[in-house]
Amino acid sequence: MCLIFAALDAHPQYRLIVAANRDEFHSRETARLAAWPRTAQHKAEVIAGRDLVGGGTWMGVTDNGRFSALTNFRGPAVGGENPPSRGGLVSGFLAGDSEAVGYLESVQISGPRYNGFSLLAFDGATFACYSNRADALTEIAPGVHGLSNHLLNSPWPKVTRGIDVLQSFLATDPAHDALVDRCFELLTDAQRPADHLLPDTGVGVERERALAPMFVLGDVYGTRSTAVVLIDNVGGISVHERSFDAQANEIDRVAIQRNIAAAA
Repeated sequence: MCLIFAALDAHPQYRLIVAANRDEFHSRETARLAAWPRTAQHKAEVIAGRDLVGGGTWMGVTDNGRFSALTNFRGPAVGGENPPSRGGLVSGFLAGDSEAVGYLESVQISGPRYNGFSLLAFDGATFACYSNRADALTEIAPGVHGLSNHLLNSPWPKVTRGIDVLQSFLATDPAHDALVDRCFELLTDAQRPADHLLPDTGVGVERERALAPMFVLGDVYGTRSTAVVLIDNVGGISVHERSFDAQANEIDRVAIQRNIAAAA
């Protein structure tokens, strides 16, 4: 992922609300959101897209209420020669039964092997984040949070604006369908902030401009998919994904629902 908004205990109906964009090269082979085949190693059913190059995923949820997602950290590569795929960190948490903090502590040990990332993990009780660029592990407090290609809640324009928009909308106590629609509306916002507000991550001002909107447009690289995850307070899970081509035309739409109580 390249942009994630996560609301923990910020709505009376929902334990966790996630709205996220995946920005990637349009040529990179990807499998759509789906329930993965169960294996002996999986403790629960994993629901996620799949990176067919690296083999992992950028975001997913399980039918027992676990959630994980990862954003790359924008900047020079730091993982050395042939660093492992970061997507395996997400699928590793989803496939197991470790508590969020314990899993992230184990990732912290091997963190220097990877290029820069920030990893979110929710085990149904605790929500936490670890970044190998700050070597920091944080338990996430209730409220609305944003993560792009830097640290959690870094004040990039699209992060702060998205947090404000989502907080304001959640205050209206929206029902499920309205919440999903508003999250997708937020994620497809292509507004570009003024140059003086752009971060300086070492990629040059032209690249900063191109990457600054929530929805990134580009013939070679851009927003490939948007996703909304809702985990409610009575055991319901819904996952929604919309996919786009290089011209930002919607080309696919998937929705999957599960119930934690039935999966237990």
